[in-house]
Amino acid sequence: MIINSANLDAIRVGFKTSFANGFAGAQTQYGRIATTVPSSTKENKYGWLGKFPQMREWIGPRVVHAMAEHDYAIKNKTFELTIGVDRDDINDDNLGVYAPMFTEMGQSAAVQPDTLVFNLLKTGFTTDCYDGQYFFDTDHPVIDADGETINSVANTDGGSGTPWFLLCTNRALKPIIFQERKAPEFVAKDRVTDDNVFENKEFRYGVDARRNVGFGFWQMAWGSKQSLDATHYATARAALAGMVGDHGRPLGLMPNLLVVPPALESAGRKLLNSEYASGGETNEWKGTAELLVVPWLA
Repeated sequence: MIINSANLDAIRVGFKTSFANGFAGAQTQYGRIATTVPSSTKENKYGWLGKFPQMREWIGPRVVHAMAEHDYAIKNKTFELTIGVDRDDINDDNLGVYAPMFTEMGQSAAVQPDTLVFNLLKTGFTTDCYDGQYFFDTDHPVIDADGETINSVANTDGGSGTPWFLLCTNRALKPIIFQERKAPEFVAKDRVTDDNVFENKEFRYGVDARRNVGFGFWQMAWGSKQSLDATHYATARAALAGMVGDHGRPLGLMPNLLVVPPALESAGRKLLNSEYASGGETNEWKGTAELLVVPWLA
């Protein structure tokens, strides 16, 4: 193939099409547990995370509730993936091998939010959230109904096994925040005068994006490393449904999604789908949540 502007334009279009096909065909899961928040700056501050006032009967003057400020910010990070195409392969019209690579590039760009979101969820036992505690912890500070006492509230029951998660994902903000500053963009350095071509006889094509993830409300998530069985599942459901905010306000949460790695798929299916429990009695937990098996948690 003759290397000229017309042929290089056609090659770029072909690679970009393969990329777009891979991107469009990717199946993602992050949206099930993460709220996408657009970003227009280097970082977004989430000082409003934490305390929300409750409706009250209007007697006398209005009572103004100031939302507690937390020093919690998510800084955007830049990510890239680049593929080099040897000039000799273009000369020799040997480009068929590259099409699957660009399709995979598109897949990789599309599912990167999955890797970020679920890796953050998995590390929630050792990573701080807005209140300065680990996201999954036993001593989140919550103000008691008397307005003075600080209670310690748990959203984990410990353990040392394979982690699983019970979440409430049907509210305006989900347990994880996916922050998008710049969506993936396909770019090329494929002019014959580019340094990479002149010096290394290599045409380069890449994708880059700016984004990051952070934690939302810990009250909407229960993380456990105990056995995934009826006893521990019941503990998780009761804890989430019984969550209260500051001043003793019930949050009205109902867990609806059980998130597990592939190793716990069988246990999750038995717990949520079986008619009968292990002892032969009716399985009271059938259909109480949806099972989401996440390969990124492996």
